[in-house]
Amino acid sequence: MNDRPAFPAPLVERLRAIVGERGLVTDAADLAPSTVDWRGQFKGHAAVLVRPASTAETSKVVALLSGAGVGIVPQAGNTSLCGASVPDASGTQAIVNVSRMNRVRAIDLDNDTITVEAGCILADLQRVAAENDRFFPLSLAAEGSCEVGGNISTNAGGTQVLRYGNMREQVLGLEVVLPDGSVWDGLRGLRKDNTGYDLKHLFIGAEGTLGIVTAAVLKLYPKPRAVATALVAVADPAASVALLGKLRAACGERLTGFELVARACFDLVFRNIPASRDPFGGPHPWYVLVELFDTAEGGGLVDMLEGALGEAVEAGLAHDAVVASSEAQRRELWSLRENISDAQKIEGVSVKHDVSVPVSRIPQLVAEADRALEAAFPGIRTVAFGHVGDGNLHYNAFPPPGDGRDFVAWSRQVNRAVYDVVQRLGGSISAEHGIGALKVDELPRYKSALEMDLMRAIKKTLDPRGVMNPGKVLRP
Repeated sequence: MNDRPAFPAPLVERLRAIVGERGLVTDAADLAPSTVDWRGQFKGHAAVLVRPASTAETSKVVALLSGAGVGIVPQAGNTSLCGASVPDASGTQAIVNVSRMNRVRAIDLDNDTITVEAGCILADLQRVAAENDRFFPLSLAAEGSCEVGGNISTNAGGTQVLRYGNMREQVLGLEVVLPDGSVWDGLRGLRKDNTGYDLKHLFIGAEGTLGIVTAAVLKLYPKPRAVATALVAVADPAASVALLGKLRAACGERLTGFELVARACFDLVFRNIPASRDPFGGPHPWYVLVELFDTAEGGGLVDMLEGALGEAVEAGLAHDAVVASSEAQRRELWSLRENISDAQKIEGVSVKHDVSVPVSRIPQLVAEADRALEAAFPGIRTVAFGHVGDGNLHYNAFPPPGDGRDFVAWSRQVNRAVYDVVQRLGGSISAEHGIGALKVDELPRYKSALEMDLMRAIKKTLDPRGVMNPGKVLRP
């Protein structure tokens, strides 16, 4: 039985006239995959799913829906981890999905830029860059399904932020459909443009609450010609921070990836992901996955990494290391890191945190959060991993075995304990996943009243009717 509120038939027909049969989904069963997030944590109901094929169609769709006062949920690959890309439970909102808008509009090799539409899959963008002897550095576990519009709207990070920066650093220009349907054409491939407010930064990381990104001008980089990768066993997070400093001094800007992983993470992978194997002879408490890139060809990069790691072992900063001797072994090492999220999902429900602190305070974050949670919930299991090179840790918790309390209430207590530690250390409760619906009620506790007022003022100015992704990032 379909108990969703009736959506005005004339409005449906006007949408169909704009996007055609292929661009409109109204059947509840066909809508279902677009109304649940990747984790299965947020499940909503939508009145319609609209799939425009161009910026012009998107503009008309948004103008029509906004004029009718319909809540609009922008969506790309729907890989959000905080519920930003799914509708609420009312059944009255419309999803506007940009996946059909997936063209590469232009490549300017002399300017090292590429202009792509918001529905372009990240892996396809990487492939096109490589085919043109260039490199696009954003790299995520979801890169085979996440799309550029979502990467921009969440200011995605990934495993190479240490060298190249977040998605914000990759964006030179944007094209955005605003909440009234007007189109801002900011597709400029300029690295210097000091003509007032840099408007593009309003939309990067805004999670679709200020408009729908439809296209972007992105930076390209020289293609790496040499790669060196190693998994390093260390005693604790403090040793990893010291190792980071040593490798930066020894390898300079070639240091591209530096991922900290607790042994508990690998245990989950070995237990839940078939064919996973431990590259060491025995367990170590912590690991760091290190990767160097160089645009110059030659075998010197591996020698450089091995030399630096040898010195680290002698200095007591590392216990052991495995350096990849082939591309297959490199991929095997990275698969251990990239399969952690899937392994957690298989293991069961957990409370997940995407937090950041100054790199120097990563050891304090782990130690203080561990103490706070163990004191409150004896037997709790924590799983910590992340991009320690830029201070971003994914600090997750599984309930104690046999714990029968209400998970929602328990998760709120866990969040509060972890976030309070993060705030004391001068950190952020969201490093790269965003706020979405998951953290919308937590945000006012950890941002100042002035910051919240400024954010609300920006929202009110650009979206006075409150139709663009309502209930995400900011409460109405």
